[in-house]
Amino acid sequence: MKRNVAIIGGGQTFHAARRHDVDQAEMVNEAVRAALNDARMTMDEIDLVILGNMEFFEGTHMTDCWLVHGTGAYGKQGLKITTGGTVGATAVVTAAHHVASGLFPRVLCIGFEKQEEGDTGAILSGVAHPLWGRSLAGAAVGYFAMMGSSYMAAWGATEEHSAMVAVKARQNARKNKYAHLKLDIGIEDVLNSRMLSWPIRMLDMCPASNGACAMILADEKTAKARCKKPVWIRAMDTAHNEQFELDWRDVKTTRPIFSRTCAKRIYRKLGVQKPSEYFDVFEVYEPATWSELVWYEDLGLCAPGEGFRLIEKGVTEIGGAIPVNPSGGVLSTNCIGASAMLRVWEAALQIRGDAGEHQVPKDVRRALTTAYGGTNWTVMTALSRTLDD
Repeated sequence: MKRNVAIIGGGQTFHAARRHDVDQAEMVNEAVRAALNDARMTMDEIDLVILGNMEFFEGTHMTDCWLVHGTGAYGKQGLKITTGGTVGATAVVTAAHHVASGLFPRVLCIGFEKQEEGDTGAILSGVAHPLWGRSLAGAAVGYFAMMGSSYMAAWGATEEHSAMVAVKARQNARKNKYAHLKLDIGIEDVLNSRMLSWPIRMLDMCPASNGACAMILADEKTAKARCKKPVWIRAMDTAHNEQFELDWRDVKTTRPIFSRTCAKRIYRKLGVQKPSEYFDVFEVYEPATWSELVWYEDLGLCAPGEGFRLIEKGVTEIGGAIPVNPSGGVLSTNCIGASAMLRVWEAALQIRGDAGEHQVPKDVRRALTTAYGGTNWTVMTALSRTLDD
């Protein structure tokens, strides 16, 4: 980008299965106010508002119009983004491009989902191709069951390895005051949870959460003048395509390439040769345990077939050599419209040193975040503490 862009503020709601105490506008407003307070700004200083939400999941359309009293967007220019699970990250990328254009020095981007007011499962059950994606029609569970069974057959991983991912996520979430599922569980708890579609069990999957996240992006002049700890967006990339059930019939040969393609492109932009050494923390979008193991490999943190070895050795623990999802990740909180934005905001908090109890113990200067929507659709964002990093 010709103009540098920084995250100068952000905030999120407390996430839960039910938020009967607020309507959608009030819930969104909680995150907006938190972001404005964090940036020490007022709504009058915001030039553009970008809203990300999967409106089909709640069955409410044109959310950018009828939530203006919660977003603060009344009388301002704005845009609504609806790209699936990636929507929160797409909103951030869109905001960054609008700032970099020079037209909007300060942009507020918002992601939210209030799933208790709709039927996300019913909507997802209709997204698959009726022939080539038939087994995907069971929404996400069938897709990740194919991923897990193929991974196990190809590389020799076991159900215990996916259970280790589930335990890591929920134990990290216990340190995150905003997380939804704060479960004190062990491997046996995961293996004894209800089977959904082999090898996916209940605790291998993410919850349906209600919540919102908001972030304020600004140009370099504003960031340096108004923010003590700006976090700079150094690179972004997106890789989208359709996917069919046969893509996971063999994890070695037919595995989808979107995530790997996206990673290669963003590494090329940054000149990264060894991502495990370049980045200090990763926040990845893992709706199921097996997807995190696949992310390790697609991001180049290890060789193909070695992802389960990283979790086995504790490498990706919050205090490990390559911390992945110290926030608890999507496995612990999945308010879909905000989930991908939360990855970016949580990574920014790590760089600022403001993550609280789930702060990674080592010095964090660079972070990489991923989004995961539809069927392996991918958005990646690289952040740094300074423009020299």
